Amino acid sequence: MSERLARFIDRELAAPVGPEIRAVADAVNARLGGIAVLFYGSSLRTGDLEGVLDFYVLTENAKGTLLRRAGMRWLWPDVSFHEVEVGGKILRAKVATMPLATFEQATRGSFVDTTIWTRFVQPSALLSASDPLVERRVKRAIADAAITAASFAAVLGPERGRPANYWLALFRETYRAEMRVEPPGREKQILVYDPARYDALLGIAWEAGGIAFSADADSVAPFIAFAPYEALTAAWISRVRLGKALNIARLIKATFTFEGAARYGLWKVQRHTGVDVALTPWRERHPVLAAPGVLWRVLRTQSS
Repeated sequence: MSERLARFIDRELAAPVGPEIRAVADAVNARLGGIAVLFYGSSLRTGDLEGVLDFYVLTENAKGTLLRRAGMRWLWPDVSFHEVEVGGKILRAKVATMPLATFEQATRGSFVDTTIWTRFVQPSALLSASDPLVERRVKRAIADAAITAASFAAVLGPERGRPANYWLALFRETYRAEMRVEPPGREKQILVYDPARYDALLGIAWEAGGIAFSADADSVAPFIAFAPYEALTAAWISRVRLGKALNIARLIKATFTFEGAARYGLWKVQRHTGVDVALTPWRERHPVLAAPGVLWRVLRTQSS
């Protein structure tokens, strides 16, 4: 990792957050047995506490039953929904959990998965780490996410263009590879909050990844030798071919393993429709089977 990228990552991961967010992070970390907590998403920018706070909890090893640990080997992360009382107010969090070693491999692009390095080339804050070694490993992983993302952006973007053109091409193509249904132009929303950040990061990450480039006042152009260009192109093709199947498998896994799915779903229903549906023990145990009944209740309430 270059010194420039290290400084960039250090500064970003130290982003200030409110005490309420730190309290939620500590609570979910204790519940899930984590060794590090990353905070990301729109609330990192705004400090808004009304929606769902997004965290990644990194663990020493995979947790849970043998079946869950086996699933974690290929279909990480585990996802759970939590409600935490802070200062007399209930705050909500959606938490992804995975072993730190797997996170490190994912940010290096060692798997066909694109979701981790795409997520963590975007801003995040490191809210806790169990010791200095874990902190260094997380920072190195975030740097690797930037290098991996920028490397693919170099082959997916134009021969020459503004830095934003490379990031837009990258995010647009990862949506396609991940089978994400996003409205046209969704990739632009990622850059709009801090375009100067992405302008600066592209060259820093290319430099750290050993990609030469030229730059003038308005544009940049990467120079990649044939062999690494061919390797990156082949790697991207494999992600396009396998990414959809991988994400379908993850969705199916989440349907049956998303802890707190019923509470999360009913909260979303209330938030978006104004209809309160009681969380019964049966609905909590069987969120998939309960879904049609909840839908019928909402439609009947809204039509009356």
